[in-house]
Amino acid sequence: MTTTVDSTGSQTSDTRPGPTLPVSSSASTRDPRPSAWGALIRQPASACALVFLGVLVIAAIGAPWLAPYDPAAQDITNRFAGLSAQHWLGTDEFGRDVASRIIYAARVTLVAPLIALLVGVLLGVPAGLMSGVRRGIFDSVANKVSDTFLSIPAIVLALALVAVLGPSLVNAMIAIGIAFAPHLFRVVRSATAVVAEETYMSSAEAIGASLPRQLFVHVLPNIRAPLLVQVTLLMGFALLAEASLSFLGLGVQPPEASWGSMLKSAYENQFDAPFAVVPPGIALVLTILSFNVLGDGIRDVFSGGGTK
Repeated sequence: MTTTVDSTGSQTSDTRPGPTLPVSSSASTRDPRPSAWGALIRQPASACALVFLGVLVIAAIGAPWLAPYDPAAQDITNRFAGLSAQHWLGTDEFGRDVASRIIYAARVTLVAPLIALLVGVLLGVPAGLMSGVRRGIFDSVANKVSDTFLSIPAIVLALALVAVLGPSLVNAMIAIGIAFAPHLFRVVRSATAVVAEETYMSSAEAIGASLPRQLFVHVLPNIRAPLLVQVTLLMGFALLAEASLSFLGLGVQPPEASWGSMLKSAYENQFDAPFAVVPPGIALVLTILSFNVLGDGIRDVFSGGGTK
């Protein structure tokens, strides 16, 4: 309030409010909803899955320092040794330390699904984006190709491709990635078709936005939820497929360690070492379960179930 003197000498009061100071951004009201990452951590099952996968990553990176022995070192005089202070999980038919091979096999566990997903994403996601935004001949042809590949079981398709390319980890994962591409195509196409009907897509096209800008600025961020869920679930399927191919001798080749090849060795020597199937089997089950639980957690978070 300010006081002024008029022409008669009397004082008058001005009750008009003075200028208000701008409120700093730090005082603004924050969104009370937790972030997606925070909501995921608050879920006990998802948090446990993240912890387990984090331990797996640490084991894969620090394998040369964590493994007590060389995973390929053989000691024929110490075949099928039981659990002991020297060999925590015993030894296999060649006297190799099982614990060391389990730790080194964590590298294959993480690298193999990433190769398959990279191939699947490069083949399925761009095709799904284009098919969902631009209908017509491309959409029709892409759907026919997708239906054809989906009619073939993934493991059968992988076996056929590995037979042509040759047995190796990279070839096996390329085959699995090709088998995964139709699944990613279907998910991305369906989500993109919904986003393409939104008003902001029509506005972006009206102002002359290029097709790449429409896809990567407007479409891709809005379909990240189903895409992340599908990618996380496919990690588990890719790991299971790698273990199956390695069990058949078409994946990781000796003497490199893989949980699938270790299961094959345990199966062949089940009467001499009945316990040998337990360590790689438990590691494989827990890793696949962690990927699936993490995928369910991401789905719940983006659908609103994880923010309550």
